[in-house]
Amino acid sequence: MEGTPTLRTAGSVLKGLNLKVNSGQTVALVGSSGCGKSTTVQLIQRFYDPEEGKIILDGQDIKTLNTRYLREIIGVVNQEPALFATTIAENICYGRENVTMEDIKKAVKEANAYDFIMKLPDKFETVVGERGAQLSGGQKQRIAIARALVRNPKILLLDEATSALDTESESVVQAALDTARKGRTTIIVAHRLSTVRNADVIAAFEDGIITEQGTHNELMKRNGVYYKLLNMQVFFPLNLHFIRFYFADSIILDSVH
Repeated sequence: MEGTPTLRTAGSVLKGLNLKVNSGQTVALVGSSGCGKSTTVQLIQRFYDPEEGKIILDGQDIKTLNTRYLREIIGVVNQEPALFATTIAENICYGRENVTMEDIKKAVKEANAYDFIMKLPDKFETVVGERGAQLSGGQKQRIAIARALVRNPKILLLDEATSALDTESESVVQAALDTARKGRTTIIVAHRLSTVRNADVIAAFEDGIITEQGTHNELMKRNGVYYKLLNMQVFFPLNLHFIRFYFADSIILDSVH
């Protein structure tokens, strides 16, 4: 981490994040709503850059890396998967060259999608419809996970990947995500804190700065921001948007080699 970067976007000022993510770690960033979660994911992918400070990947400022290379080593699963009106296979390998059917099958098995695909009449050649209209929410999300995994990413960004799903679908998708993040450097944003309890590090934010870091058990003992957020979800479960990213300083990421 270097400097004290600030990024101002519509409705939010991101500042005060100092965090090292070690190779293979799963790190969850939590905080109150409207604090720049999507901005953080976009910054790591270099859709735009922080006004100050640096994001360091394996010792290098990501501004010095080829943008295409950077995005190829990152897999992203968002809240709303962007599926196209084409086949399942083509959706999975979208944007990737030289992807074999074996690569696709391996990815869908890791994403817990193989069984439901094989039950479809046209299997991998099934046309999913505009925005995946022919599939359920859980099925669409597992296709999105397979798309992220087919590139064998070093870094996985999970941007509220289960927040739009019902409880049953969420459990299936969460199991797929747990498999997907094994051996990969993973950053999670989730509106349900129950999905990040097993993270190696949970970083909690307040007023644009990181206030505490630790495991679930460590943070619960501190009675701080994380403790309060978790209790709010326990007592007010219908309020679904408690967890968001604050971001600004520099992030150091160690990818998997």
